[in-house]
Amino acid sequence: MRLTNPITAVDLHACGEPGRVITGGILDVPGKTMFEKMKYFEQHHDDIRLRMLREPRGYPALCANIILPPTHPEADAGFIIMEQVEYPPMSGTNTICVATTLLETGMLPMTEPLTEFILEAPAGLVGIRADCRDGKVTQVTFKNVPAFAVHLDVNVEVPHLGTVIVDVAWGGMFYAIADAAQFGLKLTPDEGRDITRITEMIKTATREQYPVVHPLNPQIVGPTIGQLSGPPVNPKAQRRNAVTVSTGELDWDKPATWTGVIDRSPCGTGTCAKMAVLHAKGQLGLNQDFYHEGILGTLFTGRLIEETRIGPYQAVVPTIGGTAWITGINQFVLDPGDPFPNGFTVGDLW
Repeated sequence: MRLTNPITAVDLHACGEPGRVITGGILDVPGKTMFEKMKYFEQHHDDIRLRMLREPRGYPALCANIILPPTHPEADAGFIIMEQVEYPPMSGTNTICVATTLLETGMLPMTEPLTEFILEAPAGLVGIRADCRDGKVTQVTFKNVPAFAVHLDVNVEVPHLGTVIVDVAWGGMFYAIADAAQFGLKLTPDEGRDITRITEMIKTATREQYPVVHPLNPQIVGPTIGQLSGPPVNPKAQRRNAVTVSTGELDWDKPATWTGVIDRSPCGTGTCAKMAVLHAKGQLGLNQDFYHEGILGTLFTGRLIEETRIGPYQAVVPTIGGTAWITGINQFVLDPGDPFPNGFTVGDLW
């Protein structure tokens, strides 16, 4: 056989959101921080992201992670996150998938009933508390990087939609957040096409009219992702959300590009951004459980544990709790004669 470039990966889903964790076949890359490693990988090895996420090995809703040696002395492992159009500095579902993979495959030792360790994401250090029973990680709760609101209730002029009221906040990514009631949406799976189209339009218009830069890292700009928010279906939850992950770049002159894919989970960084907005509006206090419902009805448990400051912004430190389940262990290879070594996309899905 002439197969080359073998990559071993664990596939999971975190409360519905599919994630892939690469555990073998990729060595370390240069960088003094995990953010530098992420940028190096983006510039020199982006073919791996394309190969893992595009067809025939991937699909639009899939994210992937690469476990790397940490650069910080307090961290037990590092990871970088790959999505369809970007390398986000942080992701909640991917953090839960990585933590679950490290423990359930034995890459890090599991201690029952509780295992604690530190991961290094490109956004910074993330503290992990994993509840474990009978060799299974039953819940991952992580302490995220500080979240903060940048703009509250600003008017964004969105072509084809008109004036939309938007919040812009950082939760590990920069989000444009709008209330779904403005568009008559209930955030149910059957509304998927309208949710993705509207969210991508709002995100793009917000980025054009209210661009933001992280005060501690000027290379992080946004907003790069959008969220619609509405009342929950589950009586335990306070809010329901649908986050749309881009699968391409929106072109206002090409309606076919006004789309993306919905995060199947309640979205970890999206929950952190929403909690920061609610806190800034005086609607969510410290040390209160915040149950956030995703489009499938699954829940993440959020909590704001302290206030802090990031540059000019009043910020909060959030925690997120959720569960991931392993669905497969795969070895991906490359045939030198394959006409699509880095995969492909076709307009019926992407």
